[in-house]
Amino acid sequence: MKQNKYDDPGFFEQYSRMPRSIGGLNAAGEWHELRALLPELRDRRVLDLGCGFGWHCRYVREQQARSAVGVDLSEKMLAYARENTNDSAIEYRRLAIEDIDFAAGEFDVAISSLALHYVERFDFVCRKVHHCLVPGGTFILSVEHPVFTALAAQDWHYGPQGERLHWPVDDYQNEGVRQTRFLDNDVVKYHRTIATYINTLLDSGFTITKLSEPQPTQEMLAANSEMRDETRRPIFLLIAAVKN
Repeated sequence: MKQNKYDDPGFFEQYSRMPRSIGGLNAAGEWHELRALLPELRDRRVLDLGCGFGWHCRYVREQQARSAVGVDLSEKMLAYARENTNDSAIEYRRLAIEDIDFAAGEFDVAISSLALHYVERFDFVCRKVHHCLVPGGTFILSVEHPVFTALAAQDWHYGPQGERLHWPVDDYQNEGVRQTRFLDNDVVKYHRTIATYINTLLDSGFTITKLSEPQPTQEMLAANSEMRDETRRPIFLLIAAVKN
């Protein structure tokens, strides 16, 4: 299933009002950890899978990457990205992540931020990314954490006064489709265990170099007291891998 909720006008409008949509990378709670996983970008050719508004493409060019190709299925997302990009070394292509078909060794670095939990065949994507990276190339990805995706409700267990008692985890080993609600819309996500993410990358020819389960920074916690609940369970899983 190749979803394109972001071209739904109502969904896109709500997404556009999210802090990370307005503030960019610095408004994304996991960005400080994702940035730390990135390799040296100078003179590198970068592929961004699920590029959205193009924030990562513009960032890597600021870090002197040679070029960036952003892939996304949403025409609305790509239209915004193009309108806010003035750089001939950045190219945006409308394409489902599963349908990429780049040449062997076409890129030095591949990035995917919070997109692959919407993709059914993670194994296909890993093999395609492995193919289009140079030997020693880097694959950096972030997904919603399996603790977060295990239950479709993706919500806290509340007490009688509406207090957040705990984050329930159930059906963790039951991988597959989760019919969830996001921005008041029905959205399909795919739950995988941590072991599946890691083993799929290994089986595709990657070496794992680092994992991260980021928490909000102290600055974020100080600015927003509600963020303290985000320290009680992981919401993101970040993986850095290198092509063997």
